[in-house]
Amino acid sequence: MSNYKSGFIAIVGRPNAGKSTLLNALLKEKIAIMSDKPNTTRNNISGILTNEDCQYVFVDTPGIHKPQQQLGRVLNKNAYSAMEDCDVIGWIVDGSQAFGTGDSFILKRIETLHKPVVLIMNKIDKLGKEQLLKRLMYWQKQYDFNDIVPISALDKDNLEELLKVFKGYLPEGEPMFPEEMKSDHDINFRMCEIVREKILFKTHEEIPHSVAVILERKEKRGNRMYLQMMVVVDRESQKGILIGKQASMIRSIRLDAQKELKDMLGCSVDLELFVRVEKNWRNHENKIKEFGLDELEQIDED
Repeated sequence: MSNYKSGFIAIVGRPNAGKSTLLNALLKEKIAIMSDKPNTTRNNISGILTNEDCQYVFVDTPGIHKPQQQLGRVLNKNAYSAMEDCDVIGWIVDGSQAFGTGDSFILKRIETLHKPVVLIMNKIDKLGKEQLLKRLMYWQKQYDFNDIVPISALDKDNLEELLKVFKGYLPEGEPMFPEEMKSDHDINFRMCEIVREKILFKTHEEIPHSVAVILERKEKRGNRMYLQMMVVVDRESQKGILIGKQASMIRSIRLDAQKELKDMLGCSVDLELFVRVEKNWRNHENKIKEFGLDELEQIDED
């Protein structure tokens, strides 16, 4: 493959900037779950786009933020690892918002890495032409970006231009993954993420941040798939809310998840959900590691 290019692109940004929406739009497939809750993404999720002259490996990272708990520090560490190991950084920002303290936090890290940085100005569908021009000029003053690309991940606007820009910073080399591969995460991880996504949509306040989902059993029964998952929260009060009056909340979550899991697996799904309390698990390194959220620890042990 003469002049073929392949490489890693870290997609970083503040929580809710649109990282997962962008990844799914670029791959034209749902790889990462989405919600309006900050830090929906917890693991570094690689989405792989392969075409005739380039393989792009996009790493969707947790939103970088000032952490309040050990889990937050782990999520930041996962994001920083992706930035250090990539060929180019795609810093996605909400174009309708001004440069804030969260952006300063990210910028300080970027400045230490000496990597090409492409500013992805997202949500331009919210801006008029004059507003867009002002925002572009405003962001140009914040840092010496290698490129700035305005897009709308939601409307899939200007994504081909973004791919063209990224390709310019990737090294020549053979594809690193098979052409048909779209993600480096297995089906079990993606099934648990679907359940967590439904919880994020249906719950509020502290519950979305307190939940982990673990696959405990998976069994093919004829033409049906039986799945048993444990939903972990860190307080008894959260368990009661998540189950709901006469189990109404957990039933609603289960039914919504079953529908999407059926589409993913191509067969009928029987899903059972149980709820367990692990007090203050987000501040315990061993629990964070047990629930598969400390990716660097997992790598170190291999």
